[in-house]
Amino acid sequence: MLREAGAHLWDAAEAAKLVCEFASGRTKAEFNSDLVIRSAIERQLEILGEALKRLRRDYADTAARVPGLDRIVGMRNVLAHEYGDIDYEILWRATTTEIPTLIPILNQLVDEAWGAAGL
Repeated sequence: MLREAGAHLWDAAEAAKLVCEFASGRTKAEFNSDLVIRSAIERQLEILGEALKRLRRDYADTAARVPGLDRIVGMRNVLAHEYGDIDYEILWRATTTEIPTLIPILNQLVDEAWGAAGL
């Protein structure tokens, strides 16, 4: 893997961490009623999806190791292009159950990519 793969993975990992940080200690009701938090999480999910979309385009073998990549990219597409049709139940569930399990995998892939690039 080259440096660019590491950069895409790092962007994805950082966005995932911020999603979890922004949701930390909040209930679903708080998430639903707080436009600022919801907007911040949506933005980080867009960044996560875009970084993984670029990884898939440029480094398909590495991207194939990211669980749920197609769903994450699909969510990014909805957030970016179909913003009026966002299902906040799905967004909350992804934020609280799926994204936290993704972070260690992304971190491992970042370490591998940067190790292979000699960084």
